[in-house]
Amino acid sequence: MVIIVGTGAGGGILAYELSKDNVPVTIIEKGPYIESGDAFNYYDKYSDDVDLLTTTCIGGATIVSMSNMVRALDEELLDFGVDLSDAYKYVEELVGVHQLDDSHIGRGTQAFLDAGRELGLKTLKMPKAIREEDCVQCGKCAFGCPVNAKWSGKDFVDLAVENGAELICDAEVIEVLSDEGKACGVTYVKDNIEKSVYADTVILSAGAIGTTLILRKSGIEGVGREIFFDPFVSVGGYLKDINFNTEVQMAGLVIGENFVLSPHFSSFIRANIPDDSVSDKDILSIMVKTPDECRGYVDDDGDVVKINTIQDIRFLAEGTATAGFILEKAGVDPNTIGSTVYRGAHPGGTAPIGKIVDSNLQTEMDGLYVSDASVLPISPGKPPILTILALSKRLADYLKNK
Repeated sequence: MVIIVGTGAGGGILAYELSKDNVPVTIIEKGPYIESGDAFNYYDKYSDDVDLLTTTCIGGATIVSMSNMVRALDEELLDFGVDLSDAYKYVEELVGVHQLDDSHIGRGTQAFLDAGRELGLKTLKMPKAIREEDCVQCGKCAFGCPVNAKWSGKDFVDLAVENGAELICDAEVIEVLSDEGKACGVTYVKDNIEKSVYADTVILSAGAIGTTLILRKSGIEGVGREIFFDPFVSVGGYLKDINFNTEVQMAGLVIGENFVLSPHFSSFIRANIPDDSVSDKDILSIMVKTPDECRGYVDDDGDVVKINTIQDIRFLAEGTATAGFILEKAGVDPNTIGSTVYRGAHPGGTAPIGKIVDSNLQTEMDGLYVSDASVLPISPGKPPILTILALSKRLADYLKNK
Protein backbone atom coordinates (compact mmCIF):
# COMPACT_ATOMS: atom_id res chain seq x y z
CA MET A 1 0.00 0.00 0.00
CA VAL A 2 1.03 3.62 -0.60
CA ILE A 3 0.18 6.48 1.74
CA ILE A 4 0.00 9.93 0.11
CA VAL A 5 -0.04 12.98 2.37
CA GLY A 6 -1.59 16.03 0.68
CA THR A 7 -3.94 16.52 -2.27
CA GLY A 8 -2.39 19.38 -4.26
CA ALA A 9 -0.59 19.12 -7.59
CA GLY A 10 1.76 16.40 -6.37
CA GLY A 11 -0.51 14.28 -4.23
CA GLY A 12 -3.53 14.38 -6.52
CA ILE A 13 -1.90 13.00 -9.64
CA LEU A 14 0.07 10.41 -7.65
CA ALA A 15 -3.16 9.08 -6.14
CA TYR A 16 -4.80 8.93 -9.56
CA GLU A 17 -1.88 7.33 -11.40
CA LEU A 18 -1.29 4.66 -8.77
CA SER A 19 -4.95 3.85 -8.10
CA LYS A 20 -5.82 3.42 -11.77
CA ASP A 21 -3.20 0.66 -11.88
CA ASN A 22 -4.81 -1.02 -8.87
CA VAL A 23 -2.17 0.03 -6.37
CA PRO A 24 -3.83 0.33 -2.92
CA VAL A 25 -3.69 4.00 -1.92
CA THR A 26 -4.61 5.91 1.23
CA ILE A 27 -4.77 9.70 0.85
CA ILE A 28 -4.54 11.89 3.96
CA GLU A 29 -5.50 15.58 3.74
CA LYS A 30 -5.08 18.06 6.57
CA GLY A 31 -7.97 20.24 5.43
CA PRO A 32 -11.63 19.53 4.70
CA TYR A 33 -13.29 18.22 1.56
CA ILE A 34 -14.99 21.23 -0.02
CA GLU A 35 -16.57 22.38 -3.23
CA SER A 36 -14.18 24.46 -5.33
CA GLY A 37 -16.37 27.56 -5.18
CA ASP A 38 -15.88 27.73 -1.40
CA ALA A 39 -12.08 27.61 -1.53
CA PHE A 40 -11.60 31.31 -0.71
CA ASN A 41 -12.56 30.49 2.88
CA TYR A 42 -9.50 28.30 3.34
CA TYR A 43 -6.57 30.63 2.71
CA ASP A 44 -3.86 30.30 5.37
CA LYS A 45 -2.17 33.08 7.31
CA TYR A 46 1.42 32.48 8.37
CA SER A 47 2.46 35.68 10.10
CA ASP A 48 2.10 39.44 10.01
CA ASP A 49 5.58 39.66 8.48
CA VAL A 50 5.06 37.34 5.49
CA ASP A 51 2.03 37.62 3.20
CA LEU A 52 2.16 34.12 1.72
CA LEU A 53 -0.74 32.73 -0.30
CA THR A 54 -1.52 29.07 0.48
CA THR A 55 -4.64 27.10 1.32
CA THR A 56 -5.50 24.11 3.51
CA CYS A 57 -8.28 22.06 1.93
CA ILE A 58 -8.80 19.38 -0.67
CA GLY A 59 -6.78 20.26 -3.77
CA GLY A 60 -4.38 22.45 -1.82
CA ALA A 61 -3.21 25.61 -3.57
CA THR A 62 -4.32 24.28 -6.97
CA ILE A 63 -7.96 24.92 -6.09
CA VAL A 64 -7.33 28.69 -5.87
CA SER A 65 -4.71 28.81 -8.60
CA MET A 66 -5.27 30.32 -12.04
CA SER A 67 -4.53 26.86 -13.51
CA ASN A 68 -1.52 28.31 -15.30
CA MET A 69 0.54 25.55 -16.90
CA VAL A 70 4.07 26.49 -17.96
CA ARG A 71 7.18 24.33 -18.04
CA ALA A 72 9.85 25.42 -15.58
CA LEU A 73 13.38 24.36 -14.58
CA ASP A 74 13.73 21.90 -17.49
CA GLU A 75 17.48 22.45 -17.93
CA GLU A 76 18.18 22.86 -14.22
CA LEU A 77 16.56 19.51 -13.36
CA LEU A 78 18.61 17.73 -16.03
CA ASP A 79 21.67 18.58 -13.95
CA PHE A 80 20.20 16.35 -11.23
CA GLY A 81 19.44 13.48 -13.61
CA VAL A 82 15.76 14.36 -13.89
CA ASP A 83 14.38 14.41 -17.45
CA LEU A 84 10.72 15.43 -17.53
CA SER A 85 10.24 15.48 -21.31
CA ASP A 86 7.89 12.50 -21.51
CA ALA A 87 6.13 13.35 -18.26
CA TYR A 88 5.41 16.90 -19.46
CA LYS A 89 3.82 15.63 -22.67
CA TYR A 90 1.67 13.13 -20.78
CA VAL A 91 0.47 15.61 -18.18
CA GLU A 92 -0.24 18.38 -20.69
CA GLU A 93 -2.55 16.05 -22.59
CA LEU A 94 -4.09 14.65 -19.41
CA VAL A 95 -5.19 18.02 -18.02
CA GLY A 96 -5.79 19.67 -21.42
CA VAL A 97 -3.14 22.38 -21.40
CA HIS A 98 -3.78 24.97 -24.11
CA GLN A 99 -3.97 28.68 -24.77
CA LEU A 100 -7.49 30.00 -24.28
CA ASP A 101 -9.78 30.53 -27.24
CA ASP A 102 -10.22 34.14 -28.33
CA SER A 103 -13.76 33.90 -26.94
CA HIS A 104 -12.21 33.89 -23.46
CA ILE A 105 -9.68 36.67 -24.01
CA GLY A 106 -11.30 39.87 -22.70
CA ARG A 107 -10.60 43.49 -23.53
CA GLY A 108 -8.14 44.00 -20.69
CA THR A 109 -6.13 40.90 -21.52
CA GLN A 110 -6.10 41.79 -25.21
CA ALA A 111 -4.89 45.31 -24.37
CA PHE A 112 -2.06 43.72 -22.34
CA LEU A 113 -1.12 41.40 -25.21
CA ASP A 114 -1.23 44.15 -27.82
CA ALA A 115 0.83 46.55 -25.69
CA GLY A 116 3.45 43.91 -24.92
CA ARG A 117 3.90 43.10 -28.58
CA GLU A 118 4.07 46.78 -29.56
CA LEU A 119 6.85 47.24 -27.00
CA GLY A 120 8.79 44.33 -28.49
CA LEU A 121 8.42 42.09 -25.43
CA LYS A 122 8.15 38.30 -25.53
CA THR A 123 4.36 38.12 -25.31
CA LEU A 124 1.95 35.19 -25.57
CA LYS A 125 -1.27 33.75 -24.24
CA MET A 126 -0.85 31.88 -20.96
CA PRO A 127 -1.13 28.07 -21.29
CA LYS A 128 -3.94 26.95 -18.99
CA ALA A 129 -6.05 23.95 -17.99
CA ILE A 130 -9.48 25.58 -18.24
CA ARG A 131 -12.52 24.22 -20.06
CA GLU A 132 -13.97 27.12 -22.04
CA GLU A 133 -17.31 25.34 -22.47
CA ASP A 134 -17.82 25.51 -18.70
CA CYS A 135 -16.13 28.85 -17.93
CA VAL A 136 -18.51 31.79 -17.32
CA GLN A 137 -15.72 34.42 -17.26
CA CYS A 138 -16.55 35.71 -13.79
CA GLY A 139 -13.01 36.73 -12.79
CA LYS A 140 -13.12 34.64 -9.60
CA CYS A 141 -10.34 32.16 -10.42
CA ALA A 142 -8.37 32.98 -7.25
CA PHE A 143 -11.44 32.41 -5.07
CA GLY A 144 -12.04 28.86 -6.30
CA CYS A 145 -13.95 28.30 -9.52
CA PRO A 146 -17.72 28.45 -8.86
CA VAL A 147 -18.50 26.33 -11.93
CA ASN A 148 -15.60 23.84 -11.81
CA ALA A 149 -14.28 25.00 -15.17
CA LYS A 150 -10.59 24.70 -14.29
CA TRP A 151 -8.45 21.75 -13.33
CA SER A 152 -7.37 21.29 -9.71
CA GLY A 153 -5.82 18.51 -7.65
CA LYS A 154 -9.32 17.74 -6.34
CA ASP A 155 -10.21 16.37 -9.80
CA PHE A 156 -7.55 13.66 -9.52
CA VAL A 157 -8.44 12.87 -5.92
CA ASP A 158 -12.07 12.31 -6.88
CA LEU A 159 -10.97 9.96 -9.68
CA ALA A 160 -8.63 8.12 -7.31
CA VAL A 161 -11.49 7.56 -4.85
CA GLU A 162 -13.59 6.18 -7.73
CA ASN A 163 -10.70 3.81 -8.42
CA GLY A 164 -10.83 2.54 -4.83
CA ALA A 165 -8.44 4.84 -2.98
CA GLU A 166 -9.29 5.71 0.61
CA LEU A 167 -9.51 9.44 1.43
CA ILE A 168 -9.10 10.72 4.99
CA CYS A 169 -9.77 14.46 5.37
CA ASP A 170 -9.42 16.84 8.35
CA ALA A 171 -6.43 14.75 9.45
CA GLU A 172 -3.02 16.22 10.24
CA VAL A 173 -0.07 13.91 9.71
CA ILE A 174 2.46 14.32 12.52
CA GLU A 175 5.29 12.00 11.55
CA VAL A 176 6.36 9.11 9.37
CA LEU A 177 6.80 5.82 11.19
CA SER A 178 9.86 3.71 10.45
CA ASP A 179 11.23 0.27 11.19
CA GLU A 180 14.99 -0.30 10.88
CA GLY A 181 15.37 2.75 8.65
CA LYS A 182 12.44 1.98 6.38
CA ALA A 183 9.14 3.86 6.25
CA CYS A 184 6.24 1.76 7.46
CA GLY A 185 3.36 4.22 7.94
CA VAL A 186 2.32 7.55 9.43
CA THR A 187 0.78 8.90 12.60
CA TYR A 188 -1.99 11.49 12.21
CA VAL A 189 -4.50 13.34 14.36
CA LYS A 190 -8.19 13.46 13.49
CA ASP A 191 -10.94 14.70 15.80
CA ASN A 192 -8.28 15.13 18.52
CA ILE A 193 -7.51 11.42 18.39
CA GLU A 194 -4.08 10.16 17.37
CA LYS A 195 -4.18 7.29 14.89
CA SER A 196 -1.74 5.34 12.76
CA VAL A 197 -1.97 3.77 9.31
CA TYR A 198 0.64 1.46 7.84
CA ALA A 199 2.20 1.03 4.40
CA ASP A 200 5.56 0.20 2.86
CA THR A 201 5.68 3.46 0.87
CA VAL A 202 4.92 6.99 2.09
CA ILE A 203 4.85 10.07 -0.15
CA LEU A 204 4.73 13.55 1.35
CA SER A 205 2.99 16.12 -0.84
CA ALA A 206 1.90 18.44 1.95
CA GLY A 207 3.48 21.61 0.55
CA ALA A 208 6.77 23.26 1.41
CA ILE A 209 5.83 24.11 5.00
CA GLY A 210 3.74 21.05 5.85
CA THR A 211 6.22 18.61 4.36
CA THR A 212 9.09 20.32 6.20
CA LEU A 213 7.45 19.87 9.60
CA ILE A 214 6.63 16.21 8.97
CA LEU A 215 10.15 15.43 7.76
CA ARG A 216 11.70 17.10 10.81
CA LYS A 217 9.46 15.19 13.19
CA SER A 218 10.42 12.00 11.34
CA GLY A 219 14.13 12.54 11.93
CA ILE A 220 15.18 13.89 8.53
CA GLU A 221 17.76 16.60 9.19
CA GLY A 222 18.54 19.75 7.23
CA VAL A 223 14.97 20.35 6.04
CA GLY A 224 13.54 23.87 5.77
CA ARG A 225 16.82 25.68 6.26
CA GLU A 226 16.12 27.56 3.06
CA ILE A 227 12.89 28.48 1.31
CA PHE A 228 11.86 30.33 -1.81
CA PHE A 229 8.57 31.81 -2.77
CA ASP A 230 7.88 33.77 -5.91
CA PRO A 231 7.72 37.41 -4.81
CA PHE A 232 5.00 39.38 -6.56
CA VAL A 233 3.22 42.69 -6.65
CA SER A 234 0.32 43.88 -8.77
CA VAL A 235 0.70 47.15 -10.68
CA GLY A 236 -2.32 48.90 -12.14
CA GLY A 237 -4.31 52.03 -12.75
CA TYR A 238 -7.40 53.67 -14.23
CA LEU A 239 -8.84 52.70 -17.61
CA LYS A 240 -12.52 53.58 -17.74
CA ASP A 241 -14.98 50.72 -18.25
CA ILE A 242 -12.31 48.16 -19.16
CA ASN A 243 -14.25 45.54 -17.11
CA PHE A 244 -11.09 43.54 -16.59
CA ASN A 245 -12.30 42.41 -13.15
CA THR A 246 -14.74 39.96 -14.77
CA GLU A 247 -12.27 38.37 -17.19
CA VAL A 248 -10.41 35.07 -16.94
CA GLN A 249 -7.37 36.08 -14.92
CA MET A 250 -3.73 35.70 -16.02
CA ALA A 251 -4.65 34.71 -19.57
CA GLY A 252 -1.64 36.56 -21.02
CA LEU A 253 2.08 36.35 -20.35
CA VAL A 254 5.17 38.49 -20.87
CA ILE A 255 8.45 36.71 -20.24
CA GLY A 256 11.39 38.87 -19.21
CA GLU A 257 14.90 37.78 -18.35
CA ASN A 258 14.32 38.21 -14.60
CA PHE A 259 10.53 38.34 -14.29
CA VAL A 260 7.20 37.32 -15.75
CA LEU A 261 4.17 39.57 -16.11
CA SER A 262 0.54 38.56 -16.40
CA PRO A 263 -2.74 40.54 -16.35
CA HIS A 264 -4.32 39.99 -12.96
CA PHE A 265 -7.02 42.05 -11.28
CA SER A 266 -6.31 43.44 -7.82
CA SER A 267 -8.98 45.36 -5.93
CA PHE A 268 -6.19 46.94 -3.85
CA ILE A 269 -5.20 49.13 -6.83
CA ARG A 270 -8.39 51.19 -6.55
CA ALA A 271 -7.32 52.35 -3.07
CA ASN A 272 -4.36 54.14 -4.70
CA ILE A 273 -6.66 56.37 -6.78
CA PRO A 274 -8.20 59.34 -4.88
CA ASP A 275 -11.36 59.44 -6.98
CA ASP A 276 -14.56 57.97 -5.55
CA SER A 277 -16.05 57.57 -9.02
CA VAL A 278 -13.45 54.91 -9.94
CA SER A 279 -14.75 51.36 -9.42
CA ASP A 280 -13.37 47.86 -9.96
CA LYS A 281 -14.56 47.84 -13.56
CA ASP A 282 -12.19 50.76 -14.28
CA ILE A 283 -8.99 49.00 -13.17
CA LEU A 284 -6.43 47.25 -15.37
CA SER A 285 -3.60 45.64 -13.43
CA ILE A 286 -0.63 43.34 -14.01
CA MET A 287 1.00 40.83 -11.70
CA VAL A 288 4.80 41.10 -11.55
CA LYS A 289 6.42 37.85 -10.44
CA THR A 290 10.14 37.14 -10.01
CA PRO A 291 12.38 34.30 -8.82
CA ASP A 292 14.09 34.81 -5.47
CA GLU A 293 17.39 33.66 -4.01
CA CYS A 294 15.92 31.12 -1.58
CA ARG A 295 17.01 33.01 1.54
CA GLY A 296 15.00 32.32 4.65
CA TYR A 297 13.79 29.33 6.62
CA VAL A 298 10.83 27.57 8.21
CA ASP A 299 10.96 27.62 12.01
CA ASP A 300 9.82 24.76 14.23
CA ASP A 301 6.33 26.25 14.57
CA GLY A 302 5.87 26.36 10.80
CA ASP A 303 6.29 30.12 10.53
CA VAL A 304 8.21 31.41 7.52
CA VAL A 305 11.10 33.82 7.94
CA LYS A 306 11.97 35.44 4.61
CA ILE A 307 15.02 37.50 3.69
CA ASN A 308 14.90 39.73 0.62
CA THR A 309 18.21 40.20 -1.17
CA ILE A 310 19.37 43.10 -3.33
CA GLN A 311 18.87 40.87 -6.37
CA ASP A 312 15.29 40.05 -5.33
CA ILE A 313 14.50 43.76 -5.08
CA ARG A 314 16.23 44.60 -8.37
CA PHE A 315 14.32 41.93 -10.29
CA LEU A 316 11.02 43.12 -8.83
CA ALA A 317 11.85 46.72 -9.74
CA GLU A 318 12.65 45.72 -13.34
CA GLY A 319 9.35 43.90 -13.68
CA THR A 320 7.38 46.70 -12.07
CA ALA A 321 8.85 49.30 -14.43
CA THR A 322 8.06 47.12 -17.44
CA ALA A 323 4.49 46.61 -16.22
CA GLY A 324 4.13 50.40 -16.01
CA PHE A 325 5.22 50.78 -19.64
CA ILE A 326 2.69 48.15 -20.73
CA LEU A 327 -0.14 49.77 -18.78
CA GLU A 328 0.54 53.19 -20.26
CA LYS A 329 0.75 51.73 -23.78
CA ALA A 330 -2.56 49.94 -23.12
CA GLY A 331 -4.26 53.25 -22.34
CA VAL A 332 -4.09 53.41 -18.55
CA ASP A 333 -3.83 56.94 -17.12
CA PRO A 334 -0.14 57.09 -16.03
CA ASN A 335 -0.99 59.46 -13.19
CA THR A 336 -3.04 56.70 -11.53
CA ILE A 337 -0.57 53.83 -11.77
CA GLY A 338 0.31 52.32 -8.40
CA SER A 339 1.35 49.06 -6.79
CA THR A 340 0.14 46.65 -4.13
CA VAL A 341 2.34 45.50 -1.25
CA TYR A 342 4.95 42.80 -1.70
CA ARG A 343 3.51 39.30 -1.37
CA GLY A 344 4.59 35.71 -2.01
CA ALA A 345 3.22 32.56 -3.62
CA HIS A 346 4.39 29.04 -4.50
CA PRO A 347 6.66 28.36 -1.50
CA GLY A 348 9.23 25.65 -2.16
CA GLY A 349 12.83 24.53 -1.99
CA THR A 350 12.70 23.26 1.61
CA ALA A 351 13.67 19.66 0.73
CA PRO A 352 15.54 20.12 -2.55
CA ILE A 353 16.71 17.45 -4.97
CA GLY A 354 20.40 16.80 -4.42
CA LYS A 355 20.25 17.68 -0.73
CA ILE A 356 17.24 16.10 0.97
CA VAL A 357 15.90 13.82 -1.77
CA ASP A 358 17.61 11.97 -4.61
CA SER A 359 16.72 12.04 -8.31
CA ASN A 360 13.83 9.63 -7.63
CA LEU A 361 12.56 11.95 -4.86
CA GLN A 362 13.40 9.48 -2.08
CA THR A 363 14.76 10.70 1.25
CA GLU A 364 17.47 9.00 3.30
CA MET A 365 14.65 6.89 4.79
CA ASP A 366 13.95 3.96 2.50
CA GLY A 367 10.38 4.12 1.19
CA LEU A 368 9.84 7.78 2.12
CA TYR A 369 9.41 10.13 -0.84
CA VAL A 370 8.61 13.81 -1.31
CA SER A 371 6.77 15.18 -4.34
CA ASP A 372 5.72 18.80 -4.10
CA ALA A 373 7.39 22.21 -4.47
CA SER A 374 9.68 21.29 -1.57
CA VAL A 375 11.95 19.34 -3.93
CA LEU A 376 12.56 22.12 -6.47
CA PRO A 377 16.26 23.04 -6.24
CA ILE A 378 15.81 26.72 -7.10
CA SER A 379 12.97 29.19 -7.46
CA PRO A 380 11.32 28.81 -10.89
CA GLY A 381 9.97 32.37 -10.95
CA LYS A 382 6.98 30.91 -12.79
CA PRO A 383 3.88 28.94 -11.79
CA PRO A 384 5.29 25.53 -10.67
CA ILE A 385 2.14 23.42 -10.97
CA LEU A 386 2.99 21.76 -14.30
CA THR A 387 6.51 20.94 -13.11
CA ILE A 388 5.17 19.37 -9.90
CA LEU A 389 2.63 17.37 -11.91
CA ALA A 390 5.40 16.10 -14.20
CA LEU A 391 7.70 15.21 -11.29
CA SER A 392 4.86 13.30 -9.64
CA LYS A 393 3.95 11.47 -12.83
CA ARG A 394 7.60 10.43 -13.14
CA LEU A 395 7.59 9.24 -9.52
CA ALA A 396 4.37 7.28 -10.04
CA ASP A 397 5.93 5.48 -13.01
CA TYR A 398 9.06 4.75 -10.99
CA LEU A 399 7.08 3.26 -8.10
CA LYS A 400 4.93 1.14 -10.41
CA ASN A 401 8.00 -0.21 -12.20
CA LYS A 402 9.75 -0.78 -8.88
